[in-house]
Amino acid sequence: MAAMLKTLFSSSIRADVLSLLLNSPEEQFYIREIAELVRKNPSGVKRELDNLEQMGIVISDRVANLKYFRANKESPLFSELKNLITKSLGLPGALKAVLRASGAKTGFLYGPYAEGDSVETVDLFVIGAISSLTKELKDIERRFDKGINCTMMDEDEYNLKKKKRDANLRKILSGKRIKLIGRP
Repeated sequence: MAAMLKTLFSSSIRADVLSLLLNSPEEQFYIREIAELVRKNPSGVKRELDNLEQMGIVISDRVANLKYFRANKESPLFSELKNLITKSLGLPGALKAVLRASGAKTGFLYGPYAEGDSVETVDLFVIGAISSLTKELKDIERRFDKGINCTMMDEDEYNLKKKKRDANLRKILSGKRIKLIGRP
């Protein structure tokens, strides 16, 4: 077991790949997609995916000429690794991984949590995400025992509100924020 743990956390690429896959266990990704989401070299990502597959932590499926990878929820290490990743990344890290996997263009925390206050509910602003993000956010709420008040808009709506100098949007953008991905 100790040798497996040493092997498991021997690379930053592996940690990023694990974070992405374990925080989005229902999703499957192909190598270049993972490399783009974690902003790492595709050859390094492939090497780490192959290693994780040998350990039984991820599984793959071939569809046409693409090999898709996903977390192996049947692995005896799945829940422990997911908890370990969650604890090490904290709420912002878990949200960042889920937002990247969702295809969101921009995401940030704002409001009292971003100001440093201890709160029961955090405010999350997301631009360009898909609606399936809701399921992953519920999972994060449960893991961190915090509510997430999520405001989602597509890019066109965001740009229109920004151009019209929408009062609510201006208030959100003028306050302190914790950037997760992209730029508003």
